[in-house]
Amino acid sequence: MARKRMSVRKTKQILRLRLGEERSLREVAQSVGNSPSVVHDCVVRFRAAGLRWPLDPEMDDGELEARMYHPDGEPTRGKKKVALDLAYIHKELRRKGVTLYLLWQEYKQAHPDDGYQYSQFAELYRGYRKKLDVTMRQTHKAGDKAFVDWSGDGVEIVERETGEVREAPLFVGVLGASGLTFARAASSRESRHWIRCHIEMYEYYGGVPAATVPDNEKTGVTHPCLYEPDLNPTYAEMADHYGTVVIPTRARKPRDKAKVEGGVLIAQRWILAALRNHVFFSVSQANEAIAEKLEELNARKYQRLDESRRELFEQLDQPALKPLPKRRYEYGEWSEPKVNIDYHVEVDKHFYSVPYQLVGEQVDARRSAMTVEIFFKGKRVTSHVRSYRKGRATTKPEHMPPSHRKHLEWTPSRIVSWAGKTGPSTAKVADGIMASRRHPEQGYRSCLGVMRLGKKYGEERLESACERSLVIGSPSYKTIKSILENGLEKQPLLPGTEGQKTTTVPTHENIRGPEYYY
Repeated sequence: MARKRMSVRKTKQILRLRLGEERSLREVAQSVGNSPSVVHDCVVRFRAAGLRWPLDPEMDDGELEARMYHPDGEPTRGKKKVALDLAYIHKELRRKGVTLYLLWQEYKQAHPDDGYQYSQFAELYRGYRKKLDVTMRQTHKAGDKAFVDWSGDGVEIVERETGEVREAPLFVGVLGASGLTFARAASSRESRHWIRCHIEMYEYYGGVPAATVPDNEKTGVTHPCLYEPDLNPTYAEMADHYGTVVIPTRARKPRDKAKVEGGVLIAQRWILAALRNHVFFSVSQANEAIAEKLEELNARKYQRLDESRRELFEQLDQPALKPLPKRRYEYGEWSEPKVNIDYHVEVDKHFYSVPYQLVGEQVDARRSAMTVEIFFKGKRVTSHVRSYRKGRATTKPEHMPPSHRKHLEWTPSRIVSWAGKTGPSTAKVADGIMASRRHPEQGYRSCLGVMRLGKKYGEERLESACERSLVIGSPSYKTIKSILENGLEKQPLLPGTEGQKTTTVPTHENIRGPEYYY
């Protein structure tokens, strides 16, 4: 029985809700007061007529009705259609910029009279895609994404000396379009091994995908969030170095990671299970065996596509990948130390200087195997050769305040030379003061104090006072200051006091001389 023809007004309402606002069949049916099947039939007729939404403003209701409905209200029955190469369509959809509508246009140009209309063309492809494995069902663009994760099961490593068995985690990466798989055992799930696995994956592919999609692994994502997840700073830096974007999967969204979960399952079946009877004494030994099984896996043909992962990679992903950077990423760990009052920051229990103007500021520190770099508000302010001596300090003179820098320029020979400008006795006093200390720097301030006395009392009096202090065997700041304050540098020394620490007695009429006591 022929279905009653729908009014053009209601037809447009259905098309607007279904195609324009992308409402579900049930929602549209409830809105217009028809069954979902009627809504579906209307959309199929619209597409079969070769029309697209929104409609051409110059198309009137009569033309729309004529193109969508035949006089009897039923679609015409055409002759036998040309069969579709559905595997070819599925593969081509993974190429950048290729759409199902474009492929239909090419098909229709080749078969204008006996080819399917777009709605039937799309329906046949959707039916084919449903029969594919879940990891093959999603249509990923060539060179667009690589999905990465740790496998739940790892590789058993036996310690030669103790016989202890530990499990090395297995890293798995899968390219979205071709499904080319990468696998590597790591010593642990720590950040440095997570980063190294990514680097080796990109090098195995010979290029870099536009996006890297990890699960919300703590080594990659510091704070999982549906809208703005926080990436590990090192992970983000590595991605920036390789020109890829990190897009973590959404929590509790299994479709986001179906590709890598399928790849993990395949790696467990075709790599770990195949190596279950092997005994490995090191991670590197295990990776040699994994590499052999990996090549076999990537060379094995898909059951439904009649092509291998390697063949699809060479056709799809390889030409679309970004080139590798000129140099390999150097792993570095980040921290956020605060600049101490002594203009040093602590990085891994060693202290490194920064410009003294940054005292009290929060900075970012990046440490690699060879260097330590300090950043303030995204700008690098200094770098040091990394030191592994805990509790020690590495200081650059240019980071010090002017007063500290001047002190750094002091040396024993320079101070003695400076004191020598006043006179030889002053130089001998300076040399003696530093010689009497366990470390010469402990005498710097005493020497400077002695030389400053010359500004107050004059260099001539200072030289005489130093000479007197040497004679009595007490070349110190306090002794010289006392001599100058009391004007004793001009008094003659008592006989026999040379080299003794005595005090010169001034002459006075009320003071008895030594002869009184004989």
